Amino acid sequence: MGRDYRLDHLPRALIPRSTLPPENTESTPLQDAVKSAFTGAGSLSQADPHYTEREVQIRMALEVAAAIDERRALVAEAGTGVGKTFAYLVPTLLSGARALISTATKSLQDQLFLRDLPRLRSALHLSTSVALLKGRASYLCIHRMGLARHVTDPGDRWAARVLSRIETWAQSTGSGDLAEIDGLDERSSVIPLVTSTRENCLGSECPDYRDCHLMKARRDAMAADVVVVNHHLFFADMSLRESGVAELLPSVEVAVFDEAHQLAEAGVAFLGITLTSGQLIDAARDLLGAGLQHARGLAPWQDLAATCDRAARELRMACAGEAASRSNRGSLKLRWDERAVDPAFEAALADVGSACEAAHAALDTVGELAADFQKLTERMAHLHEMTVRFSGPAQPGHVRWIEVTTNQCRLVESPLDIREALTAQMAVAPKAWIFTSATLGEDDRLSWFTEPSGLSGVRTLRVGSPFDYAQHARLYVPTSFPKPSEPGHTDAVAQLAAGCARALGGRTFVLTTTLRALQAIGEQLRATFEAAGDDIAVLVQGQLPKRQLLQLFVSQPRSVLVGSQTFWEGIDVPGDALQCVLIDKLPFPPPNDPLVEARVKRIEADGRNAFSDYFLAEAAVSLKQGAGRLIRSETDRGLLVVCDSRMATMSYGRRLRGALPPMTRVDGETAAFDWLRMLAQAH
Repeated sequence: MGRDYRLDHLPRALIPRSTLPPENTESTPLQDAVKSAFTGAGSLSQADPHYTEREVQIRMALEVAAAIDERRALVAEAGTGVGKTFAYLVPTLLSGARALISTATKSLQDQLFLRDLPRLRSALHLSTSVALLKGRASYLCIHRMGLARHVTDPGDRWAARVLSRIETWAQSTGSGDLAEIDGLDERSSVIPLVTSTRENCLGSECPDYRDCHLMKARRDAMAADVVVVNHHLFFADMSLRESGVAELLPSVEVAVFDEAHQLAEAGVAFLGITLTSGQLIDAARDLLGAGLQHARGLAPWQDLAATCDRAARELRMACAGEAASRSNRGSLKLRWDERAVDPAFEAALADVGSACEAAHAALDTVGELAADFQKLTERMAHLHEMTVRFSGPAQPGHVRWIEVTTNQCRLVESPLDIREALTAQMAVAPKAWIFTSATLGEDDRLSWFTEPSGLSGVRTLRVGSPFDYAQHARLYVPTSFPKPSEPGHTDAVAQLAAGCARALGGRTFVLTTTLRALQAIGEQLRATFEAAGDDIAVLVQGQLPKRQLLQLFVSQPRSVLVGSQTFWEGIDVPGDALQCVLIDKLPFPPPNDPLVEARVKRIEADGRNAFSDYFLAEAAVSLKQGAGRLIRSETDRGLLVVCDSRMATMSYGRRLRGALPPMTRVDGETAAFDWLRMLAQAH
């Protein structure tokens, strides 16, 4: 696709003089078109009466245009309110270049595809074709939906109702994207039954292949000018080469990564290898279903499946060890050497390997009877291979760990960062690579992001928020407060949160660094409000799906929402609905996390200071993300409370405060509550 810069749609009076012919040799046709679109009389203003020209947005858009012109990389941090989405979309669309846009989550994908891109195509009068591509788990598998009734527990009425709802929707959907089903809980146990995985997909052998929603989405993506994906899909495809992105990428001239601060963790999650008890249990279930349906009596399917299932559950118990008797909330991350040297773990892993070998041998004898058997044979071979891999040493430069949840265990081996993988990908073919987020670091080099991504030498840009934080926001750090390590800290956080919520009349977020603190603070807030007769509702992460919880919070102003990691970023509650954010303590990475430990060892081996270069840098970025929930528009006002006296008393506190937007500090609880009462009076 050639570069036409899409100038033909502009009225001649609005086309910059430099293009008729160019008078200013320093700017390019694309840069001039971008300037024109963003001016007060430009296309965006004409399409939206509420459009406001912002110098910081234009500056970023011109930098993106320059990167596209020169086919080079750009790392751009854009503060809240800059309008970074339009700042990269406008030059991308006007360039006429084929583009891949990756963002952090499926919901952000939907926002780009359903809202932002259609608005801009209309405003800029473009006919650019756009496609949305998600991972397998997002699309209905027609074949597996037909099998789901046979494996669903008939006594589980809730699952039966969900399945019926999906079956009804399946009759009318065009995309097969499960996000179309309003209110469908992503955690539903039915979803894995009606979607495919790489292991159980029958591919071209599937009887429903011609109507496959996933294949249609991939075909649409290959034909589109702009394709919207997510970071997980990008890295999963880099590792597996099976979702269509690998085919797409060589033909793309512009690759944009929004919410790029999540890129590294997404990559680490997919660039390694994983063996989970859930994979084994799913394979056992499918083995039983296919065996009884296609080859009843030809092998002891029930015994083989039961052996696989039992081996998977025993592996989880061996992984958990003493942790099996602890609280079942959340998950535990264990060092590899905590379990790998345990004879019980070694025996459990060997039993898994034997169970997979036996199943593979049985499947090999009936492979010609059905396509299901061929895929199951491959799955069992792969699972057996993983047991062999995890029985031996890890690859150099990789780290291993074990995660244990209520329902399963995960054996993980991953690289420490995405440096090698991303550098190799960027070297394949020249194109513009744009990485952007509101939080990419605390220095002008944006080294928190660029170093582990292998981008240290590329051009960086930082544009601050246009919001008046000094006037509209206050920062309170209580100094006479229990230290996070002291027993009374969580209670003190809950009491301070209750005081803030009372002064403001609800409208409060409490962001915690751990799930344990989440539950404790939520329970104490409820008890405090009930004892005092306050009509303030307490909403706690986990009691409802995230989207429903946010809707409830916005619709009930007299409420407090207590959330952990997933509420620190990607949450947009503009206006008066949220005017106070409390953070329970400084968000340092957990020092005993295996991945953190491995990164610290590498930093120290390089002769650097791990606390300054890693722990403080990570805390600064996380703090910035959490604080970013507070002020979301030019008229928003609010209070940020960091319930950690170290931010005020320790020498490194200045660095952490400097990472935040320039909020005005208040001294003392009285001043903080007075500010909240003033905000409450304005409602």
